[in-house]
Amino acid sequence: MATISERAVYPMVPGNNLQAYLDSIHQIPVLSREREQELFSQFQGDNDLEAARTIVMAHLRYVVYVAKGYVGYGLPLEDLIQQGNVGLMRSVKKFDADREVRLITFAIHWIKAEIHDYVLKNWKLVKVATTKAQRKLFFNLRKSKEKLGWMNRQESQQLASQLSVSAEDVVEMEARLGLTDRSFHAESEEDYGAPETFLSVDEADDPALQAEQCELDSTQATSMRSALAALDDRSRDIVESRWLQEEKVGLKELAARYSISMERVRQVETAAFKKMQPFLR
Repeated sequence: MATISERAVYPMVPGNNLQAYLDSIHQIPVLSREREQELFSQFQGDNDLEAARTIVMAHLRYVVYVAKGYVGYGLPLEDLIQQGNVGLMRSVKKFDADREVRLITFAIHWIKAEIHDYVLKNWKLVKVATTKAQRKLFFNLRKSKEKLGWMNRQESQQLASQLSVSAEDVVEMEARLGLTDRSFHAESEEDYGAPETFLSVDEADDPALQAEQCELDSTQATSMRSALAALDDRSRDIVESRWLQEEKVGLKELAARYSISMERVRQVETAAFKKMQPFLR
């Protein structure tokens, strides 16, 4: 298996100039399926790290798309992106290019897993474990379990009393620590619970296409807002009334609203469209 030096493959996210990073990664072309397969062949067959770097760089935009969904936890976006990049790196190393799915369909699970882990470590402790005793629970429960084994209700209450937390908090964290890792790939044909069984080859469910469409919709909405903001109030109202409302307003009604002729409404509309064009290109 080829190995990748993370620092050599993708750029660190700068904390002081995040927008420049976002602008730069959106200039990187999206890979076609054929180009992606070619690069994986070079990486996995010839240990070509430059091919791996090209793959990773082309997928950084999707990490940003996923990371933005977690900004509500109050953590810096650049930190969330950086953790997502780690997940992307791991997915590239583990991806089987012979499977009939694109990398992003496989990588989305690894990206989210790294971000989830980061959020739990850096948000949960701050937002939920607000006292010194509560923080001890997160750090010391595993040590306590080695002594007590699987705790019964009395033992949970005893530990909760020692750390000044609720017994429910002890039970919840014990359950989390008791979870075990499992293989991403199905271990048998009957293993329908493996994460890979949920992957879809349908383009309508492709996370890459969904992310691209969401990004395109956002860009178009921003451009439209800028274009409308460049118009005077009357021109903006005419354009919105004629084209951007579910129930379109006719020329006659707009002419009556502004005490002008229908032909003048058309002229205002035409002039508005010309003024909007530079913002919509």
